[in-house]
Amino acid sequence: MGAKVSTIWYVDVPDPAAVLRGHPDPDPGAAQQLASRLYPDLVATPTGPVPLAEAARLDAAGTVHIGSYPGVTVVCGPDLAVPRPSTLPETRIRPTEFTKTYCVASKPDIAWGSFAMWEDGHLTRSFSATPVHIHEDLGIPLVWERPFWAGDFPLKHPAGVLPDPQSLPFHPQQFAEGANREWLGFRYTGAPEGTETDPKTLTVLGFTVHPPGEGPEVEPAAEAKQPAPAPGPVPAPAPPPARKGGLLRRYFGF
Repeated sequence: MGAKVSTIWYVDVPDPAAVLRGHPDPDPGAAQQLASRLYPDLVATPTGPVPLAEAARLDAAGTVHIGSYPGVTVVCGPDLAVPRPSTLPETRIRPTEFTKTYCVASKPDIAWGSFAMWEDGHLTRSFSATPVHIHEDLGIPLVWERPFWAGDFPLKHPAGVLPDPQSLPFHPQQFAEGANREWLGFRYTGAPEGTETDPKTLTVLGFTVHPPGEGPEVEPAAEAKQPAPAPGPVPAPAPPPARKGGLLRRYFGF
């Protein structure tokens, strides 16, 4: 079974995988600024650090997770997992001046995976599909895609189940994970191999985004304890009060 993922990356260094291998600490100030830029009419309230492996699959409305590292920034949010990556708004494609943008998303419950790449804000490659239906296939296939199209990573079917004649020669989620590994040097599924980074070891910062004046409830500060009163005479019991009248799936994973 593949991983649930909804991410977009902004890259301005030649080797983003090398940056992530160094397990950099996220920059809170840069993350706050980007959150405000992505949601200019809302307020972004910090909620704390979260591992990337967890943040990438969260789909709660009104939340976003951002990791701002040297030359590499990731945004995790449910609004990024769209059937056609080319339809993402400009505000998501290039909110920074970074040269490249990578989008990677997948949903195991519908056996769907997608990825896309922009250079200087221009779409150069986009693919989105389920095992039997291609939502989008734009641009020239990249070199790393060749083994997938050649059938080196075929769909796996249970014994006795005939594949759909329109099936792709690979699982779209595995294809999307291949893009993530090629561009960023890690996978969300399986144990890390070789120089791959473990996404559980990368930290992003969470925010709730909400209209002004409608932020998350904050617990009131605990009241200071009052000193115990000095011992004194025990009062006589009060007389009892006078009684008053009595008063509700079709597809398979890889």
